[in-house]
Amino acid sequence: MAIDMRRPDWAGPGRRWMEAAIALGARGLGAVWPNPAVGCVLVREGVVVGRGWTGPGGRPHAETEALRRAGAAAAGATAWVSLEPCDHRGRTPPCTEALIAAGVSRCAFALCDPDPRVSGRGGSRLAAAGIAVSEGLCAKRAKEVHRGYILHRTEGRPMVTWKVASTLDGRIAARRGAAEWITCAEARAWGHMLRARHDAILVGARTAAADRPMLTCRLPGMEERSPVRVAVDSRLRLPPGEPPLAGGGDAWVICRADARRARIAEREQAGITVI
Repeated sequence: MAIDMRRPDWAGPGRRWMEAAIALGARGLGAVWPNPAVGCVLVREGVVVGRGWTGPGGRPHAETEALRRAGAAAAGATAWVSLEPCDHRGRTPPCTEALIAAGVSRCAFALCDPDPRVSGRGGSRLAAAGIAVSEGLCAKRAKEVHRGYILHRTEGRPMVTWKVASTLDGRIAARRGAAEWITCAEARAWGHMLRARHDAILVGARTAAADRPMLTCRLPGMEERSPVRVAVDSRLRLPPGEPPLAGGGDAWVICRADARRARIAEREQAGITVI
């Protein structure tokens, strides 16, 4: 029951709605793990009747939020979703059930979900219920937003962004190690936006000891989007009451297996996760 995406009523105006769904989903980057940052737009007769994106901590799902906002207007609408709707039962019922119950007539998703619990099943479940289904519109853009989730599901590893501030001749600090601004205010703001859109930020023990970085997002109005702070501290020498381990939000420290048990206990008592 797949729909040919070359049809103008899908691939033409539909691109606009799919791009909107992907952009909505991107709002959740850095705040919804381990779930994907999905976006959904419900359109009926050319009018948006509902929209949603994955909520903090992964709930609610984008589709159920869009359906909640649409109410009865969801009947007969087209659901544009950045990722295949889930078809497995976890803490909440599957989104496929919600879409079927709401009476949507069509569903287009940009990417098939690589999670083996979902992959292909979501689309098949919708098609079996008489809903016209299609996949692949704006897939390239959707892959960019879902890159971390895809790597986690297919390769068992996270997506890593390396952020570095360097002078034109390759230096990252003054001759004597003094802290100096290398980048401009705009670049530093962009660095904080990277923090807001990532699940965690990692720093080594030497850098942490020298710079005492907070590793938080300090953009006005986005302070709550700070990532998990992670320090690689093999011997657990960083004081648990000082940056980067101290501060609001979650902090993790990665150490050697033979690190002192007393130091591990001290950090755990301070609310720090020791790995």
